[in-house]
Formats: sequence, structure tokens, C-alpha cells
Amino acid sequence: MSWLHIAVLLPLIFAVIIPILYRFQKRIHLGWFVLPVPVVLFIYFLTYISTTMSGNPILRHLNWMPQFGMNFDLYVDGLSLLFSLLITGIGSLVVLYSIGYLSKKEQLGNFYCYLLLFMGAMLGVVLSDNVIILYLFWELTSFSSFLLISFWRTKQKPLYGAQKSLIITVFGGVSLLGGIILLSIAGNSTSIRELIANADQIQTSPYFILAMVLILLGAMTKSAQVPFYIWLPDAMEAPTPVSAYLHSATMVKAGIYLVARMTPIFAVSQGWIWAVTAVGLITLFWASLNATKQQDLKGILAFSTVSQLGMIMAMLGIGAVSYHYQGENSQLYAAAFTAAIFHLINHATFKGGLFMVAGAVDHSTGTRDVKKLGGLLTIMPITFTITIITALSMAGVPPFNGFLSKENFLESMLEVTNAGIFSLNTIGILIPIVAIVGSIFTFVYSVRFIGQIFLGSYKPDQLPNKPHEVSILMLLSPGILAILVIVFGFFPGIIANTIISPAVNAVSKTPIGHVEFHFFHGFTPAFFSTLAVYAVGILMILTFSYWVRLLKAQPDVLKFNHWYDTIGDYIPSTSSKLTNSYVTGFTRNNLIIIFISLIAITAVTLLVTPFSLNFDEVSQIRPFELIIIVIILTAATMIVFARSRLFSIIMASAVGYSVAIFFIFFNAPDLALTQFVVESISTALFLLCFYHLPNLNRHKETPSFKLTNFLVALGTGAVVTILGLIAYSNRYFDSINSFYKEHVFDLAHGKNMVNVILVDFRGTDTLFESSVLGIAGLGVYTMIKLRAKHKHEYEGGQDDEQTE
Repeated sequence: MSWLHIAVLLPLIFAVIIPILYRFQKRIHLGWFVLPVPVVLFIYFLTYISTTMSGNPILRHLNWMPQFGMNFDLYVDGLSLLFSLLITGIGSLVVLYSIGYLSKKEQLGNFYCYLLLFMGAMLGVVLSDNVIILYLFWELTSFSSFLLISFWRTKQKPLYGAQKSLIITVFGGVSLLGGIILLSIAGNSTSIRELIANADQIQTSPYFILAMVLILLGAMTKSAQVPFYIWLPDAMEAPTPVSAYLHSATMVKAGIYLVARMTPIFAVSQGWIWAVTAVGLITLFWASLNATKQQDLKGILAFSTVSQLGMIMAMLGIGAVSYHYQGENSQLYAAAFTAAIFHLINHATFKGGLFMVAGAVDHSTGTRDVKKLGGLLTIMPITFTITIITALSMAGVPPFNGFLSKENFLESMLEVTNAGIFSLNTIGILIPIVAIVGSIFTFVYSVRFIGQIFLGSYKPDQLPNKPHEVSILMLLSPGILAILVIVFGFFPGIIANTIISPAVNAVSKTPIGHVEFHFFHGFTPAFFSTLAVYAVGILMILTFSYWVRLLKAQPDVLKFNHWYDTIGDYIPSTSSKLTNSYVTGFTRNNLIIIFISLIAITAVTLLVTPFSLNFDEVSQIRPFELIIIVIILTAATMIVFARSRLFSIIMASAVGYSVAIFFIFFNAPDLALTQFVVESISTALFLLCFYHLPNLNRHKETPSFKLTNFLVALGTGAVVTILGLIAYSNRYFDSINSFYKEHVFDLAHGKNMVNVILVDFRGTDTLFESSVLGIAGLGVYTMIKLRAKHKHEYEGGQDDEQTE
């Protein structure tokens, strides 16, 4: 196992250790013990920068289940390193922020366990070279985010948001699983590197389009694109550190990573280009439009996150156009990749800081409602300074880093209209229009975010708490992010060719050269578009109260949440009615449904499938075997007509003991002994159970009741008999018993073949059977404990009433 594997597993290991530590140590805030994990990992990943800059990716191999194509292979190139630095770097600041945000009275053991679990899962997603391992970590991010969102599980809104996020992202995860299975079949590999190398073979496969659609569904759900974005605003009910980490820098960017990673395979398809670009732009427009009418600070930031993700997704779609050109033209459109990667970094800095600011304001004032906020400039001056830096960066205002990537975004959107493929030079004219309109609304909600909190009139009577500047621990992390916003704005060269260029080269068809960013590129269409964004944005801010009424009057049918809730209410009620129609609480009804289904399915299969019966090799029935058969049939018949429960139990035992005698005649004494023991225990348990059951009178059963039982039993017996004869008559392979006989000693070092089969040759099967029994035992134990607890509470309640 390499150091890289240890780096991925380290958060998962600490996710187990931290809750144990929390049980024994509560004097010091648990976050101080967690903080070294992301810090050490961040420093470790910084050491890979020189390697990725030289264009030499690193592969670390670890055999796990090679027979299933599941090797724990990790791959570090510019793209995976970029995301690893974001995961660990922002993770370090989030943990530091959480120390000041979360009280020691909270369930910190659970919180940091979930957070570390998520961190390890995200590292696994971006570093895995095996698509199946990537999928396992992908689903782990959904599960851990569900736990984090529902951290305050006593409240209804966090539970609703967690459930919605899990349903939507798991739906995308199942789609992704189907896509990577098809992709692995088409590319004859589960390695991402080999799949990219076999891209020509995959592109001619009949599975290509379906795999592309399924993978895009997985990416769109995780990165909150239209129409799947609805889970993200509701996830804002999670603690602010969770929002700052999952929903600004990491989890929501997993879909971005997947699209970027799969671009070399699918970029040849115009469906990929149009789908990624169009969905991204629609998401940018729709989310930025809805962000302007939000009244909750985190609601504004949630919709702004969705819009920014749409912007990055659109740039990845435009960058894919470069795969259809050569030379300078290819690099011209690949510049969209550069803009996407740069904005990915910028978004993590300013949005992470803004979420922390929202948490600070909520922590100070006790509310996130913008109607109650205002006039906090002089009360929270440091928070105001951080807010104005990060919010203006999000708005795309110079001299902050968001302006640089926003300019590159507009340039890419305008340049693509010159492409002579896929109607980009005709209908593609809508691309820059939608991009500019979305940027206008982004400017509006970013500027208003500042004014709604810190400007305007101060309303102390509407605030639950007396506002004050928050602690240094809550200001340090957003302060560092605000400094990075300024540094990356004035000195983008720091990351241009160390982080951005290697990441772009991992996605682009042709390697890009030296990367530079400038505040002023001349009087270009992008420059005038930016001026238009500022001018129209200021005008819309001044007239906000007039046009926002129309926006708030949006009918329910245009809201994706309306359709989610409608379907969410319909499915449970319908499934409940369907389930109640056949789950009646009577075992007989359940058995009849099972056996009739068995009879029907088998009958249909036998009708459409040719089969033959061969009695040539059937051994003759010996007289003593015939006697035992008569005993079994007689005992079974007497069970039907018995009027005494005791007599029924004795006859059922007679059937079991007779079968055990068969095992003796067939030279299987071990099985016979086991059968005798099982029958004896079963008889004793039956007698014990029936002693406590109510005395039901079976003689009120109607003739139709008995006839139904008879027909179902007769049909089930006939089906099982026919299947047994067919299986005996149609043997396509040699029996495995000869293998067991030959190797029972040399491979398993045992003399008892039955024991060796159960313990060695079929050890996994036996292990799972034992696990089932163990789980059943835990279930029985839990039910007994719950019954005892409820009985105690009930008796205690009665005593209290009597006392009163």
C-alpha cells in the first residue's frame, strides 16, 4: 500500500477513531483533534505539484478484487490534484471554522465522523482510476452528505432536505452505475486511463450514446443542474460548515469533475457538447433569476451556487468543441477549459467565504432573514470587509479573481458562435445571450447580498439576538479565503501554470502552453458585455421592487419543487395502498401469493421453453423406500384432517424424521443426524409456541377455503416435482461432486467431505448464512428489549397517575 492510498484512507480511519475519542474527551473542542487530518493531507498533496507540472501523472496500484476488475488504483494528474487540494484545503478551513461555530454541547463525535467520512469519499472519487471504485466512493459521498444535512435530526426541515438530496443523488448514482458498466463493456476495461486510450473503440460501440446519457444524468444530479438542482437549497438546513464545504467547494463539484474526466471520451459527440452547454446555461440563468427573490441568506447562496455550477458546466461544454479542431483553433476553444478550471478555484474561495459569512451573521443576530437584517456595517466591520471582497468577486467586479474568470467565461461564450459545426454559428447565438443575462442576475443578487445585511436601516427590535462581531475563530477561515480572492485576482500567475495548466492538460485534446490572465484585453466584445452587465445590473437593482413582484408571482407549475412534492406524495400513498392490498397480516395469504406466483411463473416458463424428461437413469424405488414414502404421505394427509394441535405437531415431526431415514439409506449419516437434531428442536419449539397461542377453531373453515389450500398445495408440489425431474434429465455440465471427492483432502486438508464443503469450498455462503442468523438474533433481542422498555414505561406511567 502506497502513501497515496494511506492519504485517501486516512480520513476514513479517523472517522472511526474520532467518535471513540469523543466518548473519553470532552474538555477540549473535538475539532482541534480533527484539524491536523486535512492540514497534513493538504501539505502532502502540495508535494505533487512539481510532478503534475512536468506532465508525469502518478499511478499507484493495489490489488483488491482483480477477478471482478476492482483494483484500488489511484491516479494523480493535474485534474485530480486540483480537486484534492480543494477538498483538503477548504476542508482545513471548514474544520477551523466549525470549532468556533459549533458548541461543545453538540454531538461533535457524530459531526466530525460524518465530515471525515465525506472527505475520504471525495478524495476517493477524484483520485480513483477504477470506475467501479469511483462509483463506490461516489455513493459514499451521497450517504455521508445525507448524514451531515440531517445532523440536526430533531428538526423537520433538515430531515426533509437530507431525504430529498439522498433520493435525487442516489437516482443519479444508479444512472452512473449503468453508464460505467456500459462504458466498461464498450472499452473492455474498468481503468479510466485505458478507457480514454480506447476512446476510438468506445465511440463506435452501440452502447456509446446510452452510456453518455447515463453518465450525464449522474453528473447533473450531483452538481445540481436543472431540473435536479432542487435538492441543494433544501440542503442549506445543514450546519453552515457543511454548507461551506459540501455545497460550495466539494460535493457539488463531483459532477463537474466527472464531466471533465469523461470529456476525452465523449467530446466527439455533438450531443455531449450541446447537452453540457445547454444544461449549464439554463441552470445559470434559472438559478441566478431565482436567487434574486430569496429571503434567506443561505437560500441566496444556494441558488447562486447552482448558477455558478451551471456556468462552469457550460464552459466545459464549450471546451469540448476543441476536440473537433486542430492546431490553434483547437487551443482557441480549449481556452474554455482554462476558464472553467480557474472559475472552479475562484468559486471555492469566494463562495466558501460567503457561506461562512452567512453563518457568522446568523450566529451573531440569530436570523438569516434579510427582511430583519440591515445596518450591521458598524457593528460587524470585519465581517463586512470579508463580505464585500467575496461578494464582489462573485459579481465579477475587478480587481478580484471572480472578474478574471468571468471575463474568460464571456469570451468563450462569444467565441463559440464562430465555430462552423453543430449549428453553433446559427442557433448558437443564443449561447452568449443567455450567458450575459445570467451574469446580470448574478451581479444583482451579489450586490444586494451586501446591501441587505450591512446597509440600510438597523432593526434591533426584529433580531432575536443583540448583534456583535463574531469570534476570531469564525473570522479566520473566511478571512483567509478573502485574502486568496485578492491574491488570485492580482497575482493569478501563482496558480496559472502550477495548478490550472496541468488540470487543463488533463482534459484538453492538445496541451496548452503558458497560461496568462489579464484584467484588460482591449476593447473586445467581452469587455463591452461586461459593461452591459454592470449597467443593466445597477438599473435592475434600482428598480428591484417593481420587477421582483412579477418574479414572486411565479405559478407553482413552473416550480420543480412543486412537481417533486406532488410525485413524492403520490408514490408513497399509492405504494401504501398497493402494499396494504396484499399484506394483510395473515401468513396464509402471504404463502398463497408466493406459491401462486411460483406456479404461474414456472408454468409460463415451461410453456415457452422446450424441455425433455428422461427416466432412463432414474434408479428403481426399493421396497423400504416405498414404505417411507407411504408414511410421509400418510402423516402429511393426517395433518390436514387433524383436530388437535398436538397431533398436528407429532405428524409434522413424523414427516421430518422419515426424511432423515431417507438420508441414512442414501449413505448420508451426517445429514441424517443433523435432521434428527433439527426436528427434535423444532418439535420442542412448536410445542412451546403453540402453548402460548390463542385457541383458534379451524373447523369454521369454509369448503372454498380448504379447496384453495388444496389446489395451491397440489400445484406447488407438482411444480417442484417437475422442476426436479427436468433438472435431473437435462444436465449440461458434469457434477461438481467428483471435484469435491478428489480434492477434499489435498486442498482443504479435511476428511469429512460435508464439513469441508460447508466450511472451505462454500465458506463464503456459510458465512453469509451465519450473518443472517446473527442479524435475526439481533432483531429478536431488540424487539424483546423494546417490549420490556415499553412495558416498564407503561407501568411507570400508571404508577405516576395513581400517585397523582
